[in-house]
Amino acid sequence: MSGFGSRDKVTTWLWCDGTAEEMARLYTGLIPDSRIGDVVRAPAENPAVGLGKVLTVGFTLGGRSFVAMNGGPGHGFSEAMSLQLSCADQAEVDRYWDALTADGGKAVQCGWLKDRFGVSWQIVPDRLAQLMADSDRARAGRAMRAMMTMVKIDIAAIEAAADGDDA
Repeated sequence: MSGFGSRDKVTTWLWCDGTAEEMARLYTGLIPDSRIGDVVRAPAENPAVGLGKVLTVGFTLGGRSFVAMNGGPGHGFSEAMSLQLSCADQAEVDRYWDALTADGGKAVQCGWLKDRFGVSWQIVPDRLAQLMADSDRARAGRAMRAMMTMVKIDIAAIEAAADGDDA
């Protein structure tokens, strides 16, 4: 995969201010089925990076194509675009949460966080999705109300709430 001309039909680009390679290394080291592809260096001076500096880093996360581009300052990330990580259990929720909030990341609410680059993530346990889709609407509603009070998702607490326990 290349930063320019990926063979995938759709590739998500992430605008960075000098952190493209660091971002790609963090994400690909954390998420299974991920790897760094091509690192493209600027073939000419430009306003964002100097000649020979990293311009783009092509990478896959969980099998999906991304490119991080060192485009310079002025275009930060917002919650209008987020990446969702589906988690099998609480240990996986905790591992991703801890890694993505480290070194300047911050917890937000309802399973959302911002990593140190300002990218918003939703750390969602599979169990939460199952409970919110429960055909028993009262049970699903209790699960959702519990989730709305949380920062990092606590699967046991959401299950207890869904079951009507006051725990």
